[in-house]
Amino acid sequence: MAKGLLIASFDFSTAQADEFHDWYDLEHVPEREAVSGFGACERWIGADDPNQAVATYDLDTLDVLRSEAYGAIAYDNLSPWSKRITAKCTRILRFEGMQTLPGAMDAPVGAGGLLLNAMNVAPEAEDDFNAWYDEEHLPALWTVPGTLAARRYKSSDGSHRYVAIYHLESPEVTRSDAWAKAVDTPWSARLLPHFQDRIRILTGKYVRAG
Repeated sequence: MAKGLLIASFDFSTAQADEFHDWYDLEHVPEREAVSGFGACERWIGADDPNQAVATYDLDTLDVLRSEAYGAIAYDNLSPWSKRITAKCTRILRFEGMQTLPGAMDAPVGAGGLLLNAMNVAPEAEDDFNAWYDEEHLPALWTVPGTLAARRYKSSDGSHRYVAIYHLESPEVTRSDAWAKAVDTPWSARLLPHFQDRIRILTGKYVRAG
């Protein structure tokens, strides 16, 4: 069961789209799929901005990212193609975290959309924030028709401490009345002013053209 998560998100509007997708599909993802400890490796494209790309990688644990096999294809050992493409793109987010809720759940099969929420929270509200997420927010969104999975992650370093991802039947799930009711609560309203550095990306499942 997956306990870790790696996320990489780019704005690739300044790169050639066909080369960006070729790089991801033909080199970058296959390299990672071959590393022991990697699970589902999924790609997503922005539903509101098609120049935004998100890749999610389920991991057995974060130790996978410290392994010799991963080190051989990452960090200072990125391929020339990887270095060329990423230099042309703007990184939106890179996140490594451990699953806190449910704890060890794999990505579901058949999702047509993914919602990514990454944020930090003001220290004085952190305990209340975690209680809200675990006791109200994530459980409520999981019950919305069309939500296939709701998972929450925490990182000990990097730009963002918290991430939640929601696998959906389609991006339209987030526009339903049931979704709106789940997110609009007094507890949510109380915490909203304490959110910091928030990144919200709604995506559809990437499908390779042709």
